[in-house]
Amino acid sequence: MNKMLVFILLNLFLIGIYNCQPNNPVEDKLKDQSTFSPSGITETATLAGGCFWCVEAPFEKVEGVISVVSGFSGGDEKDPTYEEVASGQTDHREAVHIVFDPQIVSYSELIELFWKQFDPTDAGGSFYDRGHQYSSAIFYHDDKQRQVAEQSKKWLDNSGIFSKSIVTEILEYKSFYSANDYHQDFYKTHTRRYQDYRKGSGRDEFIRKYWLIPEKDQYEVLSRYRLKTSLTPIQYEVTQENGTETAFENPYWDNKKNGIYVDIVSGEPLFSSRDKFRSGSGWPSFTKPIDIRFIFKKTDDSFGMTRVEVRSRFADSHLGHVFYDGPEPTRLRYCMNSAAMQFIPEEDMEEKGYGRFLPFIE
Repeated sequence: MNKMLVFILLNLFLIGIYNCQPNNPVEDKLKDQSTFSPSGITETATLAGGCFWCVEAPFEKVEGVISVVSGFSGGDEKDPTYEEVASGQTDHREAVHIVFDPQIVSYSELIELFWKQFDPTDAGGSFYDRGHQYSSAIFYHDDKQRQVAEQSKKWLDNSGIFSKSIVTEILEYKSFYSANDYHQDFYKTHTRRYQDYRKGSGRDEFIRKYWLIPEKDQYEVLSRYRLKTSLTPIQYEVTQENGTETAFENPYWDNKKNGIYVDIVSGEPLFSSRDKFRSGSGWPSFTKPIDIRFIFKKTDDSFGMTRVEVRSRFADSHLGHVFYDGPEPTRLRYCMNSAAMQFIPEEDMEEKGYGRFLPFIE
């Protein structure tokens, strides 16, 4: 037998062995994902909120999230199939496995987005998907994640947003197995079916009832010409020309009142007094935004350094930058310009249409 034939047969044998292997836990599949992280640092979140199609999509749109994989977690069974999990034959739940860069988006921010995707008061499943396999859970990977999840759940339970108790379990992470390709990025590959599923299941109606879904037509954005006359020179310079106001010489750096900070251009809700801290920088600083869906982040290479710029989602106002030197639980410091924001005191929030954000300042 010549060497070429041996080589071909050996490769066919190895390919056959590989194809017969069960799915590996996603940790192995994504072990090289850190190379796609701007900072070179990654962390992982594993979350169950009912149908994984519907939980996967929102996180894939978040800056700092590197990958989101749909699959199964929480059970002891190895390499379960979708049919086994969906029919309740295992202890696994449908879940998503999120790899993210903590210097751009924090675990705390992801957990707060997670709460807005399902009914956390339903212990029997999720909307019309019933059974343990569709119930919600946060699978923590370390003690810090456990503390963040528990504190966030406690806040939600005490917020008054829901009349029933929050029943989402907080459990130690065991393993994760990815679903087959058909179930990955389902909102992209089967868009119409995905949208019909969300609507028909009642998920979208539920989210609209309890949470504000950010939409562009909710916020008026004036033309740059009109902004030139409606904004002060420093407000225009900061928001439209990426300027920076003078440290310690701006109205909100030392503001201690309760309330929220909104985009000066559009009124989009941005930050809460609850998350404000005195950083010593001379600019208003926050550990996280009210809702990461109202902001977006991009790399800023100006002035010979690489930073992460923060802009408002719909008005596209330059707000400031985010740095990885803040306090827990996020370790992020959103260093914002006062000129890019308007402060709405707690006592005026209801009158000005921000009443639904009152729980976020307590």
